[in-house]
Amino acid sequence: MTRLTKKCVAGIGLSLLLALGLSGCGDDVGKVSLGLFTTKDVIIDARHDPKIPGVTCHISRIEADLSLADPSDMSISCRQTGPITAAEIANIDKSKNGEVVFKESLSILFKSLKVRRIYDAKNQTLLYLSYSTKETNGSHKHALSTVPLYGTQAWVAGGAVNNH
Repeated sequence: MTRLTKKCVAGIGLSLLLALGLSGCGDDVGKVSLGLFTTKDVIIDARHDPKIPGVTCHISRIEADLSLADPSDMSISCRQTGPITAAEIANIDKSKNGEVVFKESLSILFKSLKVRRIYDAKNQTLLYLSYSTKETNGSHKHALSTVPLYGTQAWVAGGAVNNH
């Protein structure tokens, strides 16, 4: 094998590895350009809660291809897209801090997007909080979406069960 062939094979291998690694990040639903004279796009991903697969969150964020500083603004909308069972709810973190269900690096400058699930037992509702881990213009950008359990198999008629 020639030196050039080895480099090509290594390059193809690295490209495949990167593609496979990124494919687990979520379903790429949409990409909208912000204009002809900008390198920024709005990216929309669909993510399924790993412990409650009946919940899908759509997350939109800005991607700046040629910039080291991606904006921190994002939006999240989560909905019930399948069954939600009492067993699934029993297996989630019910502390006030909840648990991180998605995490994605947004830049090489230690900024990441996180989505945390918090359970509101009193209202039998799942809260999904998306936020940036880096302060931008004096603020940590964040957004909130809720998924009520009413009408699911996990709903407890007559009041919530407090499982803290």
